[in-house]
Amino acid sequence: SSFAQEDSLKIVSKTDSLEIVSKKDSLPAATVDSLIKKEHSPRKAAIRSAIVPGLGQIYNKKYWKLPIIYAALGITGYIFVDNLKTYKDLKLAYRGKYNERVTGDSTDYYKIKPEYLPISEESLRAGRDQFRRYMDYSVLVFVAFWGLNVVDAVVDAHLKAFDISPDLSLKVKPSYNLLTKSKGVSLVFNFK
Repeated sequence: SSFAQEDSLKIVSKTDSLEIVSKKDSLPAATVDSLIKKEHSPRKAAIRSAIVPGLGQIYNKKYWKLPIIYAALGITGYIFVDNLKTYKDLKLAYRGKYNERVTGDSTDYYKIKPEYLPISEESLRAGRDQFRRYMDYSVLVFVAFWGLNVVDAVVDAHLKAFDISPDLSLKVKPSYNLLTKSKGVSLVFNFK
C-alpha cells in the first residue's frame, strides 16, 4: 500500500491480519442519500426558469405551479396589450384633434374612433398619459412575476435536499446539574 492511496483507503485492524476497506464502502447510507439529493441543482432550476417560465418548476417536479405561473404572466401580458391598444387610440385621437386645431390638417382627425370624438383635447392628452403609465406598470408587474417564477424555482431546488424524515423528535427529560446542585428540564432534539 503506497502513501498516495492513504487518502482513499482506510485500514481496519483485526486480531491477526490487516483488512483494507474502501472509504466508498464504509460511507453510511445517510451520507450517500444526501449526496444524491445535492445533485439537484438550484442553478439549473434558475437558468431554466429564467429562459422559459415554468421550466424550473418542471425540473423540480412541481407541476401544479405551472397554471399559476402562466395565469399570472398571461393576465399581466393581456393587461399590457389592452393598455397599449387604448394608449395608441388615445394618442391618435389627441394628435388628430391637435393637428386639426393648430395646423388645420385633418388627416388624423378622420381616423379617430367615434367614441373619442366628443372628448376634449385636454382630456385625451391626460388619458394618453395615464395609459402610458398603466403600460409601464403592467410591464413592471410582468417582470416581477417572471422574477418570482425564478425565485420560486431556486427555493424549491434548494429545499429538495431538506430532510423531512419522521425521525425528527423532541424529548423532555428532567435533569440534575451536579456542579450547581440544581434541578431542571432538558430538551433533547433527535435529528437523523
